[in-house]
Amino acid sequence: METGAYGASLAGGAFDFMSFVKQPQTILRFLSWIFSIIVFATITAEGYVNPSTKSETKCMYNENDSACGYGVGVGVLAFLACVAFIIMDANFPQMSNAKDRKYIVIADLVFSGAWTFLWFVCFCVLANQWSHTIDTKGIAADAAQAVVAFSFFSIITWALLTYFAYKRYHQGVSDFDQGYTDPANDQNTPYPPTYPPYPSSGTDGYQQSPFAQSQERPGEYQPPAY
Repeated sequence: METGAYGASLAGGAFDFMSFVKQPQTILRFLSWIFSIIVFATITAEGYVNPSTKSETKCMYNENDSACGYGVGVGVLAFLACVAFIIMDANFPQMSNAKDRKYIVIADLVFSGAWTFLWFVCFCVLANQWSHTIDTKGIAADAAQAVVAFSFFSIITWALLTYFAYKRYHQGVSDFDQGYTDPANDQNTPYPPTYPPYPSSGTDGYQQSPFAQSQERPGEYQPPAY
């Protein structure tokens, strides 16, 4: 039943690095990891500028610090999540418990779906704020546009990760529905359905107690000698 649970082979096999690297999920996670680094690193390094009319630094997206903070937060969490899920994907075939596999697949599905939405919000916010930015002096326009572009690319990669997670979850549920059989109703079980009857205690199996003869024929009474 657990041989192919949730798209993974039987636990205990040798880890094949090349097969792992070529998996679509691994490639998408690596791309998502790179995109998240570009987003939060670019905002952190070049996202805050010092306008000529103000003494403190402001976000390059229409001087909206919330937009820069949102992009950094989503990017950092996506970076950490990609690392964690890559490690779990590498150890996934070694897990023998189908419930542990199920929890990981559900976590992958929920997180990927949530981050697809958050990256969509990030793209919309940054693109909107950049379109309303009037004073672009001292702003690295290429960096600002790159953050918007890679936010859009992140939507695609995380949406595909959501699709593959849902596919793996659906495959696991189908495997359980088709492969599980109640042992009480399984006619092909190697164990006998009932225990053999207990041997009856008839006269053939009865053994006389070794003390029965001495109890049936007691010796004559002898008075003690004084």
